[in-house]
Amino acid sequence: GLVFVQKTTSSTKKYAGQTLHVYNAGEYTGENLLSNFEKQTGCKVVMDLFDSNEQMYIKVANGEAYDVLIPSDYMIERLKQEKLIQPLDQDKITCLEDINDSVKNLSYDPNNEYSVPYTWGTVGIFYNTTMVDEEDVKDLSWDLLWNEKYAGKILNIFLNQKYKGDIYLYDSERDSFMMALKALGYSMNTDNEKELAEAYNWLLECVNTMSPEIVTDEIIDNMAQARKALGLVYSGDATYIMSENENIGYYMPKKGTNIWCDGMVIPQSSKNVDLAHEFINYVSSYEAAYGNSSYVGYTSP
Repeated sequence: GLVFVQKTTSSTKKYAGQTLHVYNAGEYTGENLLSNFEKQTGCKVVMDLFDSNEQMYIKVANGEAYDVLIPSDYMIERLKQEKLIQPLDQDKITCLEDINDSVKNLSYDPNNEYSVPYTWGTVGIFYNTTMVDEEDVKDLSWDLLWNEKYAGKILNIFLNQKYKGDIYLYDSERDSFMMALKALGYSMNTDNEKELAEAYNWLLECVNTMSPEIVTDEIIDNMAQARKALGLVYSGDATYIMSENENIGYYMPKKGTNIWCDGMVIPQSSKNVDLAHEFINYVSSYEAAYGNSSYVGYTSP
């Protein structure tokens, strides 16, 4: 006789018919992460992408509704101070025991009251070995970004028009000031106004001298094709670029750099708080975290 097997349809699942709105950075989600979560829960995930933490902040501060945001540490601190995110329901967050202690209870969110780590990494300098002299690299210094060999050239001497130089910098207030402060030998977390003013002037002169192109995710594909000489890069992007192009090198400057952590938070505007907690637990599960880390190149917490 015939045997009928009843399939579990999405309509029998707990979150069937519900929608989760996620706001994440571009190039920052594993291939199957969202579709696997949809299959597991029966919900639909809509993900918007931002270029920078600052762009995300503006939308959230203006009241745009999302269920989960994935900002960086310094921005989580700001969102918390301005009461734009809500404390997590600790009874619903079951994933913290799976997370490495070294990325828990960090200064921006003691006790992980508001956030669960998503990925972490470092900031360094990439350089194109076909364009940058090995001699210029060996000091492992921030000063490579000031080497005028790689600055913008004057195209029209009368109009003094510059083209963008052979350098990329990130459109990130945190990492721009970090770079300047570390180059000057200060703490990247200083609140000394004199040191911050010096860092501001360092950045201003760097931009005027070097004519960098200030971008975000454009760095990834452009440097996989070795379009510039050097620039600032996040470790996960460096991993991908180097896997695509053997002529790219990467180092972390000796004077120190930013070891950062991005986390998942639930904004006050969330219309689906239970599903948001479910998503955070799912992303932190071994299988999902493994897929995410393998795809984006950043370190899994």
